[in-house]
Amino acid sequence: MDFKKTNAPTNTVTRDMVNFVQETGNVYESVAIMGKRANQISVEMKDELKQKLEEFSTSTDNLEEMFENREQIEISRYYERLPKPTLIAAKEFEDGKIYHRNPATDKDNL
Repeated sequence: MDFKKTNAPTNTVTRDMVNFVQETGNVYESVAIMGKRANQISVEMKDELKQKLEEFSTSTDNLEEMFENREQIEISRYYERLPKPTLIAAKEFEDGKIYHRNPATDKDNL
């Protein structure tokens, strides 16, 4: 899922824990799944931001030559305004967009 096009809230929302238990049967397992997905989203966001900011980097490493680039600031602000990875992961879990499986329980079903 593209994290830029998500309809996840940008602020903290109170959620009903019963909704998280329905899919897995265990609230802790649900939270672990959302945590792992949040880490994946965070890495994606970080890599994309790093790539965009590398366009503005210079080969010299002199502090006196540092200057503010308006485009660089706008890119950083855009990523700061995006919903946090945990909120995106929680929304994806609620919408059933996260694929997950538990190998321990899958072995019992074979």
